[in-house]
Amino acid sequence: MDASNPFLPLIAVAAAYLLGSLSFAVIVSRAMGLNDPRTYGSKNPGATNVLRSGSKTAAVVTLLLDGAKGWLPVMLVARYGAAYGMHEGTMAMAGLAAFLGHLFPVFFRFQGGKGVATALGVLLGYSWILGLAVAASWLIVAFFFRYSSLASLVAAVFAPVYYIFGDGVAWYLDKSVLLAMAVMALLLVWRHAQNINRLIKGTESRLGAKKA
Repeated sequence: MDASNPFLPLIAVAAAYLLGSLSFAVIVSRAMGLNDPRTYGSKNPGATNVLRSGSKTAAVVTLLLDGAKGWLPVMLVARYGAAYGMHEGTMAMAGLAAFLGHLFPVFFRFQGGKGVATALGVLLGYSWILGLAVAASWLIVAFFFRYSSLASLVAAVFAPVYYIFGDGVAWYLDKSVLLAMAVMALLLVWRHAQNINRLIKGTESRLGAKKA
């Protein structure tokens, strides 16, 4: 391949979006003979709602695959992109594209999930230390409050903060990565608008609760 080909970054970003468009909550549920997660609970095609089906295995597999589709394109660009003229800007856009694919999947009529697991996968691709810090924040809030939505909101807000204050410690600050993270954080808050409303009213479902 021609390392100076200006279309390679576009191809990488498009491929990341297509990968992100694979709604594994739906795919895994179908493969395991479960109901479509878009028909029960929060109707969100994500791991937390799949857990409401009663199958922890399906929820874990969904979580891992949703995270992997965010991590993989970022990792590939970070590890192999430089030889083809793709650097931090392409890496940031590939991660954002995978995240957008989950939210607006072309294979599922642009009706996707909220993107928490995919966003975490993207962050792990940017920096495994950053990803672990955000995952730890999610786990702490989820453990003490038992609300997946609240944990996701806290993690989303803190992710860019961790990145900024981590400059010069474990990873370096790149404006394109920071911008991608900020956009993901804003979209995550937007996708959780109904959850925020239920949290305020005290009607939000707790982790592990089943819904008909």
